[in-house]
Amino acid sequence: MYLGLDAGTSEIKGVVIDEKGNLLASAGEPLTVQRPHPHWSEQDPAQWWQATQQVISRLRQKTGERWPLIKAI
Repeated sequence: MYLGLDAGTSEIKGVVIDEKGNLLASAGEPLTVQRPHPHWSEQDPAQWWQATQQVISRLRQKTGERWPLIKAI
């Protein structure tokens, strides 16, 4: 099994797949974007980490006892 993470602008997404590429679990956590001035976009890196932890926690719950079988991220 493998854990995949995608840090996008609007969401942190995660998947767990098996050796054949079959999707076993997926989860996502939205991110916020601040626009303090016209044409500016800012994000808080602490929110990236917090969202990543939440996604991993959900994936772990969904995969249950198979979680330790993850070989790589």
